[in-house]
Amino acid sequence: MATLREIKRRISSVKSTMQITKAMKMVAAAKLQKSQMKLMSTRPYSQKLSGVLENVVKKSKRHKHPLMKERKVKKVCYVLLTADKGLCGSFNANLIRRAHSELNQSEAQKNHLITIGRKGYEHFRHISYPVTAHYIDIFNNLEFSQARVIAGELMKSYLNGKFDRVYIIYNQFKNAVQQDMIVEQFLPIVPEPTEEKIHPAGYVYEPKPEAILKVLVPMSLNFKMWKILLESATSEFGSRMTAMETATDNAQEMIKELTLFYNKARQAAITKELNEIVSGAEALKG
Repeated sequence: MATLREIKRRISSVKSTMQITKAMKMVAAAKLQKSQMKLMSTRPYSQKLSGVLENVVKKSKRHKHPLMKERKVKKVCYVLLTADKGLCGSFNANLIRRAHSELNQSEAQKNHLITIGRKGYEHFRHISYPVTAHYIDIFNNLEFSQARVIAGELMKSYLNGKFDRVYIIYNQFKNAVQQDMIVEQFLPIVPEPTEEKIHPAGYVYEPKPEAILKVLVPMSLNFKMWKILLESATSEFGSRMTAMETATDNAQEMIKELTLFYNKARQAAITKELNEIVSGAEALKG
């Protein structure tokens, strides 16, 4: 049986842990709010850009952009987005498990893996799986320039024939306690159908739609990558906030149980001492 000092030391240790988890929850909540505001302002622009791209493609059926041309799939690249840090519940584990599933089920002759986030890179490096490229510590200070660099490398590799298709595995943010895991085709680009009704008169383009596509397609991919990075970062903060809240609640429950156990043990020790005193007194009388 644990001594009173050991129980008291354990209560103190759990209280210290609870203070840490509570502080981490507050930090994650602040980051979540900031990231969510960025994401909410990004989604409408992304939707509108997809609508414009769809309309331009319809006007330019004869000349497709090289990044939109389908070809026989022999080499597939999977881009996995995980967090740089842990303590965010099953966020990283679920993504890594899905990446394994996609790689195992792929029918391509050769699969490539690119990781964004330290946790995914460390996992696949640990099991000696070849990682084509990796990006770490970008979520500490996420900027659009980082999305442009990553998207640029993917576009360059696709045009050079290194990849025939590119998929991105990430978590799409819904709310603080729920995220949807998405496997989305990034290349070749497929214009997303929009619900927005296009005016019968259509758009008037200057210059021609083919010239606009040369600028619009890379711009669309850069912004799509930026939105995906924001979705992943916001989902991570939501998962971490939820995980730390659960940890704080569990710590409070553990403190209650340990305090009750401590009081029972203390009462038992006092009762034992009283019995010894009474027994000693009775022995002296005899």
